[in-house]
Amino acid sequence: MKIFLDTADIEHIKKLAVTGLIDGITTNPSNLSSIKGNPKDRILEICRLLPHGHISVEVTELEPEKLYIQAKKIAQLSDNIWVKIPCHAHYYPVIKKLVEEEVKINITLVFTVLQALMMCKLGVYYISPFIGRWEDLDVDGMQYIPQMRHMIDFYGFETKILAASIRTVQHMHDALLEGVDAVTISPEIFEKAITHHLTDQGIEKFTKDWRRLEINNFP
Repeated sequence: MKIFLDTADIEHIKKLAVTGLIDGITTNPSNLSSIKGNPKDRILEICRLLPHGHISVEVTELEPEKLYIQAKKIAQLSDNIWVKIPCHAHYYPVIKKLVEEEVKINITLVFTVLQALMMCKLGVYYISPFIGRWEDLDVDGMQYIPQMRHMIDFYGFETKILAASIRTVQHMHDALLEGVDAVTISPEIFEKAITHHLTDQGIEKFTKDWRRLEINNFP
């Protein structure tokens, strides 16, 4: 399972990439709008930091023809870019055309199994079902993940599930147990996922016991 960071913050990326666990980055207009400088330069810097990673960059145009042109330009920025396009019916013909032109696509804002099916039929690389935004409406967003997994496996589609809008470590845990191909999480959730207080307590106890021996050199 691939782990992506959902951020455009270079310092967070540098700090966590050294773990060897980060397979890519997902960005969106919201997190790019929070940075200083040119968003294009930031995207190129992220691509250089993770040259083998999957870097998702979302379109900002709304009109289909303009969105198509923008998607092509985004894809040309780097070989490791996946273009993010919202799962909206107005964009289905554009998505179809881009897939036929072998542009790597990550369809974002997927909420239902039927939306997932349509994107699988178009042959996109990733679909990004949003878990947390369902739960903002008091709906179990995780329920759709196993349904999408079953649908993809049953019909033999090649589209991969990238679980998004993950708000908690439990979301991440549940998503991986349901067999998603990737998750995208905030740096804060990532740091929580790689630590555990019982591990810290165990190290503390072992260290305390070892120091009783008063051995300066080992082995």
